[in-house]
Amino acid sequence: MARRSRRHSTGFGYIGFGNNQSTFNQKTSTPFSVYKEKLDLEAHLHYQMEFMHKNLTKEDKEKIKNKIRNQEQKLFKRTVAISLIIFGFVVYVAYYLINQILSH
Repeated sequence: MARRSRRHSTGFGYIGFGNNQSTFNQKTSTPFSVYKEKLDLEAHLHYQMEFMHKNLTKEDKEKIKNKIRNQEQKLFKRTVAISLIIFGFVVYVAYYLINQILSH
């Protein structure tokens, strides 16, 4: 029994392919897992990443949570400050333009 061919007639498929036979007969690209393995190997060689696999105590978990909370608070405060500065600048420019228009 002969192996089935991958060749399809040009009338097969969605018209958006342009009905090119080469579109239907392409080989699949390299699977992602191959690239992932290469990336993991390179990262391990260059950065010598070693992960700790140990159980954390409640105090350690609380320290980590508090550190994350503090980072989030700093980011929020910075975002609010920058937003207020930009909003103030936009309001000032709008006020200035309105005064210029009304003065003429």
